[in-house]
Amino acid sequence: MTEPAPEKVVRKRDSAGTRARILNVATREFANKGYEGAKTDDIADRARINKRMIYHYFSSKEQLYLAVLEAAYDRARSAETKLDLDRLAPLDALTRFVEFTFDSFVRDRTFINLLATENRQRAKVLKKSAKVNTMNSPVIDAIGRIIARGNADGTIREGLDARHVWITITGACYFFFSNIYTLSVIFDADMEAPASIAERRAHVVEFVVRGVRA
Repeated sequence: MTEPAPEKVVRKRDSAGTRARILNVATREFANKGYEGAKTDDIADRARINKRMIYHYFSSKEQLYLAVLEAAYDRARSAETKLDLDRLAPLDALTRFVEFTFDSFVRDRTFINLLATENRQRAKVLKKSAKVNTMNSPVIDAIGRIIARGNADGTIREGLDARHVWITITGACYFFFSNIYTLSVIFDADMEAPASIAERRAHVVEFVVRGVRA
């Protein structure tokens, strides 16, 4: 009488695992080949599933791509919320956030590639997301609190907008990695070398902190 229960648990676990496997494979395919270049046949083959399973979980290639984008944003924002910036002095908190942002691109450039693809398409798929607009709110709020605390203790200058500070930080980190190959050619230097990355990291941190310091 109690035999069916474990079977249901197994099926549920397999379902979650299959969906996660599809997302993982699709993330790599879309990041490496772009939206048009990535093929659902290849995703199915690499995920070791029947192609029909993709449409079972995501209904279409576009919905799968949107799920990949949302998952990438969610990973980035979730990691940022664990920094516990409110416990640090304002400039220390800002330094930690800049270092974290830079290091996130060192570890994985998948997000950069996905963003490049979506910007080429003028965010036509991301516009259809029902939740991406709210994903950045926590990090903007966190930077706003850093600025407010810095204003209060005199370490951060007045008149800064949290959204623009975040764009500046992300842009300074993002540009280096999104253009690292052309920069290597232009400057005839290996910009991917650990020393080059460390030099750039230190520069970005100093640049941002000096820019906001009172």
